[in-house]
Amino acid sequence: MSTLPPSYPVDPPAENPGYAPVGYPPLGAGYPAPVEPASGYGAMPPGYGAPPGYGPPPGYSTPGPGYGLPGPGYGLPGYGPPPGYGPPGPGYGPPPGSGPGAPYGPPLVPGAVKPGIIPLRPLTLSDIYNGAVGYIRANPKATLGLTAIVVVIMQVITLAATIGPLTAVNRLNTQPSEELSVGVFGAWMGSAAASGLVTWLGGMLLSGILTVVIGRAVFGSPITIGEAWTRVRGRVLALIGLALLEAAGMVALLGLVVVILVGVAAAANGAAAVLLGVPLLLLVGLLLAYLYTMLMFAPVLIVLERLPLVDAVTRSFRLVRGGFWRVLGIRMLTALVVGMVGGAVAAPFSIASQILLGVTATEGSIAMLLIGTTLSAVGSAISQIITAPFTAGVVVLLYADRRMRAEAFDLVLQTGAAGGPAAVESTDNLWLTRPY
Repeated sequence: MSTLPPSYPVDPPAENPGYAPVGYPPLGAGYPAPVEPASGYGAMPPGYGAPPGYGPPPGYSTPGPGYGLPGPGYGLPGYGPPPGYGPPGPGYGPPPGSGPGAPYGPPLVPGAVKPGIIPLRPLTLSDIYNGAVGYIRANPKATLGLTAIVVVIMQVITLAATIGPLTAVNRLNTQPSEELSVGVFGAWMGSAAASGLVTWLGGMLLSGILTVVIGRAVFGSPITIGEAWTRVRGRVLALIGLALLEAAGMVALLGLVVVILVGVAAAANGAAAVLLGVPLLLLVGLLLAYLYTMLMFAPVLIVLERLPLVDAVTRSFRLVRGGFWRVLGIRMLTALVVGMVGGAVAAPFSIASQILLGVTATEGSIAMLLIGTTLSAVGSAISQIITAPFTAGVVVLLYADRRMRAEAFDLVLQTGAAGGPAAVESTDNLWLTRPY
């Protein structure tokens, strides 16, 4: 028994070659090209509507992709294209909800522009301070270990240079004499000068060694104490020369001030020397601050860019000149922070030392004097071990920031970051890159 409606034809009429029920291709022909739906669809001939819910009759294939709309005049009764919609194009579109796929290749790594302790772009104050702390945390063995070695050696030499004058002072208190007083004064001054020179040289050497550690930490590369010393060993003489040059300049300026004041006091009187001395000392202080700021990057340049002494000094002037006030402000803020932290760390040792020195003053015990001095040296050493790496980190990162701002050096650093932490030799050599 047929399942088709009573008036449904088995085959399309031969006299209507374009006829086909809705959704069926004409017999003996391929799929026609899509045609634009015409306005005003006519009604189907009586009795030829498409029965809902029935599949295609036997012998009729299912239309493939690209089958167009029915020809004019054969639409469903009363149905036209929805308002505002254009005619459907040939073929089947993407299924609902599909969109462009994810790009091929490895996914982007968030924070790829920060391979190490700083982002490779011009730095903010928080970037500099976070980086100065971050490199210590990333490599504490090399950072704190190197600092401890250098600081302990400095403190031992300073303590040894101080014990002799302190013993002489104790003898002077028990056996006063004019000859001993002159000798004690000379020994004390010599000891102070030697201690200051050792501290200055040691600080310069320590900053050079830590510069190597920070230079690697910018790219997230570790370094051992032996590697750091190997890289800085050939630059030690230049660092010592810079320290001696700075010390000589400071002594020359202060000596000039003393000579001027003594001359004024001898020519006029003490009041005139005081009136002249106050603004003169202020002027010298400002000049020293200016020179110290302009020379701040010289140790970094000697180590990272491997420049000779004179070239490092002139290049430091060029780098600082464009951002003098920013460099000076950050350096002064850092000195304030370091002073507060260092003072807090050394305070217990200083208090104990002062108590023992007070006992020495009343009882004349040389043992108490030496113990008090040793306690003070221990407190100073611990304070420097904690604060010196932070100070060195700020200076090196300020140098990197100045190069990024003045020379677009961040682009150079980003090329080195592509090699990853393993490409240590190439990243070390990146610091040698100079602007044209």
